[in-house]
Amino acid sequence: MRHHFNRTTLAGFAVVMLCSHTVFAREPSPAGVVFEKNIEYSNPDEQHLQLNMARPQNGKGPFPVIVCIHGGGFRAGSREGFNGLCQQLAKHGYVAVTVSYRLAPKYPFPAAIHDVKAAVRWVRANAEKYNIDTGRVGTTGGSAGGHLAQYLGVTRGIKRFEGSGGNPQYSSHVDCVVNFYGPSDFTKSYDASVDAAEVLPLFLGGNLEQERQRHIVASPLYWVTPDASPTLCIHGTQDQYVAHEQSVWLIDRLQATGVPASLMTVKGGNHGFRGVSKQVRASIEAARIAFFDKHLKGRRLAD
Repeated sequence: MRHHFNRTTLAGFAVVMLCSHTVFAREPSPAGVVFEKNIEYSNPDEQHLQLNMARPQNGKGPFPVIVCIHGGGFRAGSREGFNGLCQQLAKHGYVAVTVSYRLAPKYPFPAAIHDVKAAVRWVRANAEKYNIDTGRVGTTGGSAGGHLAQYLGVTRGIKRFEGSGGNPQYSSHVDCVVNFYGPSDFTKSYDASVDAAEVLPLFLGGNLEQERQRHIVASPLYWVTPDASPTLCIHGTQDQYVAHEQSVWLIDRLQATGVPASLMTVKGGNHGFRGVSKQVRASIEAARIAFFDKHLKGRRLAD
């Protein structure tokens, strides 16, 4: 493979935590963190979509915010898997939310896109209540959640993907993305994935032959412009579900348009980065925090 700039390679694996009406709840949380569950942010088709939130207990603020998006092949998964990550982000001075979204096959593309964009708009609409700086919004996710996070980062201002999930007067733009092994080009997924033939037709309403245009439209790679958000991709070389090349293509495209972007390659890493050492896990999470610190805390407060 040819040389790529701004890449980091780790010899090992890394782990990333993935992956009714509102009932407000507060749970025990680490010292210095306020953790609240089951906050409704949107109600498309009477689905009462909710999020969980962790935020610093102390500090002046307003704080930057990070929207965390779970994986699960667009058809499964739960926001609860990111509760721990949100609490860790809060300890680092962020408000962090983990969101539910509508799942395939009942709700195919672009329902999930509409939902995560509605979540970003909700965050901005409730900024005063939760001491959030609306000018510093990041997102992160793994696998399908990485795809959705990346989609937020490349579709700024494209009305067709906003949906009708509430707070239309607010922007769904994100200022940066940390994408753990999310697919970037669905048209090239089938030959390099053990489950794409099963998963993608559910999400896209048919296979590549039947719904090629939807595969293209749903692929973040084809929406990259100079307006895309700075991005860090983290991906293993032995990923059997989403090929490592998916991140290579995305980072190359982002860099070619002048967008700050880098790829952290986990040598030998599989999908989900299981079997990890504490040292490598710490390195991966440190990279995520450092990226957010640079692109969110390094920005001036919103006016």
